[in-house]
This record gives sequence, structure tokens and C-alpha cells, in this order.
Amino acid sequence: MQGRTRHYEPLFTLIAAGVAWFALAGQMYLALLGRWQNDASLLGGLINFFSYFTVTTNTLVAMVLTCAASDSNSALRRFFRRPAVIAGVTVSIVVVGVSYSLLLRNVWDPRGFQWLVNELLHDVMPLVFVAWWWLYVPSGSLRWRHALWWMLYPILYFAYAMLRGHSIGVYQYPFIDVSKLGWAAVMINSLVILAGFVVLSLAVIALDHLPARRRLR
Repeated sequence: MQGRTRHYEPLFTLIAAGVAWFALAGQMYLALLGRWQNDASLLGGLINFFSYFTVTTNTLVAMVLTCAASDSNSALRRFFRRPAVIAGVTVSIVVVGVSYSLLLRNVWDPRGFQWLVNELLHDVMPLVFVAWWWLYVPSGSLRWRHALWWMLYPILYFAYAMLRGHSIGVYQYPFIDVSKLGWAAVMINSLVILAGFVVLSLAVIALDHLPARRRLR
């Protein structure tokens, strides 16, 4: 079983990386097309595109998978091949999927190509990346303190989203929209999501030490 699993690793990694980049490219195309049709700034559209936690996290996923599929010995590849870095990205992409299902799925109704890239970014890639992490990333090296380091990413994103929203009056997600909800509700929503992030982080660290996962290596 272990040999067969490892045999498919290069193909799995390559396909997963391709799907991740395809979904990101498709979402960028739709975002910039909408800006172009409205005679809005394409540069502003690009900045807006990368201001979504979904996009930044899926970009990290694509980078990890691309580095895993590469044979280079660059510093970037070495960084994204670290088990602790990969596990942190795993937690973040799971948060993307869970948050979308619980908070955003009923907010809008995408159709056509938008539906496809939306499903890839929010549903498919979280499942694919978790499976890839479980099967192919070396286990047993995670420590509880890693959860503290992983928290920096969502905290920094939240700070950026708040500053940007305050500056231009537009917030990326309805549950952090201070203009509609007020600061108290936004802080409560954000702390609940952060608490969920911490719980998932601890779960990933615990799973990393399971004997069943060690046997896959």
C-alpha cells in the first residue's frame, strides 16, 4: 500500500498544482474582466484580487505544490518544502473551505465558469491539499508551538483587511464589514474564526503524530 501510494506522488502533485494555478488564473481573469467591462482600473482590480484570504491562501497552496513538483534547490523551494510550513498552509486552506461553507455559500449564487473556479478554490483544493499533506509530507516533526507561528498569517491578513477597508470603505468579506456590522460584531466574528484556526492547528499537529500516518512514510 505504501509503495503504491508513493508511486503516484509525482502525478498527484503535478495535477494538484495545475488545478490550483488554473483556479487562480480563472478567478483573476473573471475579476479583471469585470473591471475592464466597468472601465475600472485593472491595477486596482489586481490589488483587490490579492486582498482575499481565499486567493492568498490558494496561492500558497499552489506554491507548495509547485515547489514539491520541482527539482530545484532554491531557497524558496526549501522553505515551501518544510513540513511546518506545509502544515500551516494546510490549516489555512481548511479554514478557507470551512468558512466559505458556513458563512459565504448562501451569500451569492455563482454560475457558469465562476461557479467552477469558485468550487475549485473553496471546496476542491482544501480536500486535495489535505489529502496530499496526509499522504506525502514527512510526519512527526510538528510541535505545539508551531500553532503560534501559523496564527501570524490570519492575524496579519485581518490587520491588512481592516486598514484597507477603512481606507477605501470596502471590506472583502461581509462578516468583517465594519460599516454594516460595527467593530464589536466584527471583532467577535474574527475571534471566533481565529479560535477555529487554533483548534484546527492543534488537530493537524495531533494528526501529524498518529502512528497510522507515520506508517505511510
